[in-house]
Amino acid sequence: MTNPTNPQSEALTMYSQTVAIGPGDFPVTRWTLIVTAVDPTHPDNKAALATLCEGYWYPLYAFVRRKGYAADAARDLTQEFFVRLLGGSFFERADPEKGRFRSFLLGALKHFLADYSDAQRAQKRGGGLPPLPFELSEGESRYAREPQHGETPERIYERRWARAVLDRVVGTLREEFVKHGRLDHFNHLKVYLTSQGDAPYAELAKKLDMSESALKSGIHRLRRRYRDMLRAEVAATVADPADIDTELRYLIAALSAKPGA
Repeated sequence: MTNPTNPQSEALTMYSQTVAIGPGDFPVTRWTLIVTAVDPTHPDNKAALATLCEGYWYPLYAFVRRKGYAADAARDLTQEFFVRLLGGSFFERADPEKGRFRSFLLGALKHFLADYSDAQRAQKRGGGLPPLPFELSEGESRYAREPQHGETPERIYERRWARAVLDRVVGTLREEFVKHGRLDHFNHLKVYLTSQGDAPYAELAKKLDMSESALKSGIHRLRRRYRDMLRAEVAATVADPADIDTELRYLIAALSAKPGA
């Protein structure tokens, strides 16, 4: 059962209802990008995977921190892990027929931590690493806001992964509004993605200079678009379209679980 006070799990629950995605509609998956990444002749291999991983570095950083590593060490380890990942390491273990991209990344990180000695980490610290297309410096400030209830590293990873999925979808949806010069509309309507909002429809419609019926239609379209984008985002992390609903339920559970429970 979902936690009604958790807007993220409400969003997943609301938009996990099926819009059929058939084999012909299945998007380019994260596994496809992995296969591309190990092909040095492909012109977009590293750029595509870097874009993919940019949205998911924090769940991995939080996992490393919850494993007991200090902030500096966790930052170095996360950075080195992505350097190796983007360089093609770990892909020999990647099997799109077994599991999900979420599980693959966590498994790869666990192997990396087991193999990477303190001496290697000390040698790398402070330099010698190529720049990455995302910023790790904010990781510790975000981690400081995590509930300190003895959560396992795996649980904090799963929860942060689920929130990263939602953040990616909302960010993409926002960009669609920006592209059409309607950012103000998005900022007013985004609250309706997870709740009914506080402002009466008539009041908000007047503020946006539109009729109440047009506002209701706009909210309906926004939710439908968000639902479709959420399913597509989740679909791109699994190997089989039949796994989409299972993965959505898993993410709902990750967001709904009480810290320390």
